[in-house]
Amino acid sequence: MDNTATQAAPALKEIFDRARLGHFAAETAAISPGFDAERFLALATDNLDALGIMQRLRQTAVSFHVTLPGSYGEALEVLTALAPRINHGFASIVLPEFVALYGQDHFDLSMRALHLFTRYGSAEFAIRHFLARDFERTLAVMVGWAEDDNEHVRRLASEGSRPRLPWSFNLKNLIADPAPTAPILEALNSDPSLYVRKSVANHLNDITKDNPDRVIAQVSAWDMGNAHTAWIVRHALRTMIKKGEPRALALIGTTGKPEVRIGHFSVTPAAIRLGERIQLDARLVSSAATEQKLVVDYAVHYVKKAGTASKKVFKLKEIALAPGAGAEFSIGQTVRDFTTRKHHAGHHRVELIVNGETLATGGFDLAL
Repeated sequence: MDNTATQAAPALKEIFDRARLGHFAAETAAISPGFDAERFLALATDNLDALGIMQRLRQTAVSFHVTLPGSYGEALEVLTALAPRINHGFASIVLPEFVALYGQDHFDLSMRALHLFTRYGSAEFAIRHFLARDFERTLAVMVGWAEDDNEHVRRLASEGSRPRLPWSFNLKNLIADPAPTAPILEALNSDPSLYVRKSVANHLNDITKDNPDRVIAQVSAWDMGNAHTAWIVRHALRTMIKKGEPRALALIGTTGKPEVRIGHFSVTPAAIRLGERIQLDARLVSSAATEQKLVVDYAVHYVKKAGTASKKVFKLKEIALAPGAGAEFSIGQTVRDFTTRKHHAGHHRVELIVNGETLATGGFDLAL
């Protein structure tokens, strides 16, 4: 039987597998005759199967340090020549990782290197080590990067200074007071690149988790008539919108308290096993005298191991509902385990949420 369709995708850590490390060794040897390719491979593949992706990333950078001849600056020259030969964006992060590990005492040289290397992958993890060590000096460079012609460099200004960047350590000073990055966000608040706009929105969403008032104050002054700016604001406020925060809802144009009646709301089937699918169906009917802008979401209260529940809100639809008009909603969801969520047996309550208000409830029983 052909099992291709059911085979799991390769683990993320396999980005740094033996074949890619061999590619690094061969390409670097072609650039630098003094490079010890054999020792590099031995060091980079040591205990490889037991290492996660970030451990492999760091071990590879350390292996370059041990085996590249000459000074830090001379090593950067070799890695600069290697950069365009690396055939994978995430794998290229090994270059800024090298800078983070060995370039702390060479600030100007390292900033120039990160400015270049980020174009091939991203230097978002590496720059945070410089922010942690010399915040004001590094941030001043990043404010300049926000005006760069290259979208990868502009994105680095925003992504690298996020207070809560995934897969990296938190910048606690920016969690406490995000004001220093405001000039970066202002410079990028209508950026033509979607790649950059996503980063700005994620940066602002980070801030909403600790300083929501500051985000509301900042984006309230922006030109929502600009489509790029409006896109950033909508995605930046997503956590607040899911919580039904009135100021966030108002900024994206909702009309406040929903004036609707529920035609029907159902969650079927009433009982499922893990891996099976539930179906949500709903109908809203306007009872308002004027058109309403409505944000419709649903929430599932997932049963936890201890028997309590954890609420997760999912986007459903945004609609403009005319007076007396109705709108149908239907969505399916397969209930299965993820690395970020393990399910437990029990009754799972489901809510229909309109403009932040719960207007109907249902649920399903889950058996494992």
